[in-house]
Amino acid sequence: MKLLHTSDWHLGQNFMAQSRLEEHQAFLVWLLKTIEQEKIDILLVSGDIFDTTTPPNYALELYYNFLTQCSKVCKHIVITAGNHDSVATLKAPQQLLETLHIHVITNGEEENEVLPLYKEGKMCAIVCAVPFLRDGVVRKSLSGESLKEKEKALTLGIQEHYKRVYQEALKLKGSQEIPIIAMGHLTTLGSQQSDSEREIYIGNTLSIESSFLENMFDYVALGHLHVSQRVGNGCVYYSGSPIPLSFSEATTQKSVQIVVFERLTCKVTQKPIPLYRKLIVLQGDMKEILKELESIEEQTVWIEVHLRDENPMYANEIIRKKAQELGLSILALKIDKKEKLLHNQEVAMLSLDEVSPLEVFLKRLEKEQLKDETLQKALIQEFTKILDEVNR
Repeated sequence: MKLLHTSDWHLGQNFMAQSRLEEHQAFLVWLLKTIEQEKIDILLVSGDIFDTTTPPNYALELYYNFLTQCSKVCKHIVITAGNHDSVATLKAPQQLLETLHIHVITNGEEENEVLPLYKEGKMCAIVCAVPFLRDGVVRKSLSGESLKEKEKALTLGIQEHYKRVYQEALKLKGSQEIPIIAMGHLTTLGSQQSDSEREIYIGNTLSIESSFLENMFDYVALGHLHVSQRVGNGCVYYSGSPIPLSFSEATTQKSVQIVVFERLTCKVTQKPIPLYRKLIVLQGDMKEILKELESIEEQTVWIEVHLRDENPMYANEIIRKKAQELGLSILALKIDKKEKLLHNQEVAMLSLDEVSPLEVFLKRLEKEQLKDETLQKALIQEFTKILDEVNR
């Protein structure tokens, strides 16, 4: 049995006001071809299908066109919602997609997350399709709870959820020698993060070890983190995003995980995804940046500049003019904050496209210089709850 694990497509993303449509189209064409060539039995997509809860029409069209074509070459497709996804958007065509053997699990409350999958009439695997578990799904708020108590309750709630679906899978498995596979959308301890992930829980302090998952499941297909990686010593993997979602991922090789099962033993191979558009980070003073711009041959690249210069405003103007002459796109120019000669207004050049709503809120809190740490944590907690409601 052969499965392919991917996640974090973020269809419909606007990256610093630039559309990723062409990149996503290229990825989905490649993915479909890979599924067919590799003769994949099961496709697992572990959350964040879309970048926002209200994806543009072209993103929905990409999604449904891909699923229609993929259902012709892949026996089973299992999709779980991520923290960026709208439960309502993913859930609307649920029954229709099931006729194409496409299972979409959205909220972890009323749906059957334990899915027996078949090959040639025989059960070949059981997938515990756990989506992003929102705070209200896994724990009940109690008045008087401290922030640490709420964080602990959240961790315990998620662990109990996985234990429950695992026990259901064991009953379904019986004496059959078939793998139990889990999906999830969360951050585990010891995993590598990039700048493009949004904090998804209060305090962002989940204490879930990879060993907790690997002690139960034969393979764990995780989403949320955008760097492809193995966590721990077992078969717990993040597939990562198929395209770089921030300049911090500019040099990261994107891939999907292809997993081959021989009974209960799995062999995992990372299959590299071709890069449609490069992201480049240039660092230095004006002369160094201008020289590097002239050496760039591909005009399709997107560029972020980290500038160290005594006259940054003048350097910014010259660099952007040069890029325009060369037909190159500079999406962000950041002035090195270590330069002592810079004025505060010159330093604050961070685009809102580069930061999450929570980061904006935290920066606003910094200006207030609150001395009451308990009040500050409470404000962050309440803002996170509001943000979670908005993103549903």
